[in-house]
Amino acid sequence: MGAGHDTVAAELVRRARKRGDDALVVDVLALLPFGLGSALRHFYRGSVRHFPWAYAALYRLFLRPGAGRRPGATPLARLAGGRLRELAASSGADVVVPVFHLGAQLTGHLRARGLLPVPSVVLVIDFAVHRQWLHPGNDHHLCLTEQAAREVRESTGAPAWTCGPVVAPEFFADAPDAPDAPDPPDAPDAPDAPDVSDVSDAPGAAGWRGLFDRLGPGRPAVVLSAGAWGVGSHLDVTVRLLTDHGFLPVVLCGDNERLRRDLSGTPGVVTLGWVTDMPGLLQAARALVDNAAGQTAVQALAAGLPVVGYRPIPGHGADGVRRMAALGLSDVAEDGTGLLDALRRLTAPGPARRERIVAGRALFTDDAVARACALADAGRARR
Repeated sequence: MGAGHDTVAAELVRRARKRGDDALVVDVLALLPFGLGSALRHFYRGSVRHFPWAYAALYRLFLRPGAGRRPGATPLARLAGGRLRELAASSGADVVVPVFHLGAQLTGHLRARGLLPVPSVVLVIDFAVHRQWLHPGNDHHLCLTEQAAREVRESTGAPAWTCGPVVAPEFFADAPDAPDAPDPPDAPDAPDAPDVSDVSDAPGAAGWRGLFDRLGPGRPAVVLSAGAWGVGSHLDVTVRLLTDHGFLPVVLCGDNERLRRDLSGTPGVVTLGWVTDMPGLLQAARALVDNAAGQTAVQALAAGLPVVGYRPIPGHGADGVRRMAALGLSDVAEDGTGLLDALRRLTAPGPARRERIVAGRALFTDDAVARACALADAGRARR
């Protein structure tokens, strides 16, 4: 759906090729006939942007973790079965690794009926494992945390292991904590809205730090993530709150040019479109305000950037944000006062910041590709 699944798939391919193997990325939505995949993507995007209550209702009915009958393979996923089988056969694949829950439903359905001859290893990229990730037909699951792996084992009876998030190595390149600057005695007045139309690819962490120092001297840079689609609740209110209390908000608007235009007129706010140098940006900032517990959040943990969940998108976003906080990987703020308190504590040098960084880095425990390839080797030997 969003760019997070694509980012994970691209990193899996890079790791596989570095090992001397090969990999093929397949968009499961593109395998659906009659343009259903495109329609599904537009429906989801429109729901989370304009009718979040509708997606929240669907999530409660069909996806939410917890008690209740787990749905089997969705009819929608089954429509892509023939094309996936053809691709697996023609490419000589040794393993199929779904990184999207609809793909997990498809491979589970095929494996349970003996229609897919190679193992399926589901990479669950959410902190909160909702029900559509779970199908007992899949051979193995790789999860972000041991708690998630345990939930998968209890629900499906299939093996599940912990591998941590899949993040490109560039996010680990810089020191986990940027050099600390002394807090100003009084928060300076917010500067005029800067023109940053040409800085979405600033050169590395040092370049971004220099930019932030120029645009908001003495103000800790706080990144606000709205995902690839620029989805967020009351972002205008949040950025004004941050500027009024001495922070430099840096808003990731993704491909939502309307959001970027609307926020760019707010004094003291940096609005960015699509950013290709995410490692440098996250390493240069002092905190991330996150609303989905998705790929940007785990990239921040890898970069040594404390995360605060605030105004999460409904459904899996809200569940994931709260699960991250319960695991001690982030804070969750219930209101503006809580957000300011968390940011003041986590952007300042001290034990609270260091503990969050250490906890986040400890999440990265294993290599998902190495795990998947080992399972593929075992399956090939059996065949």
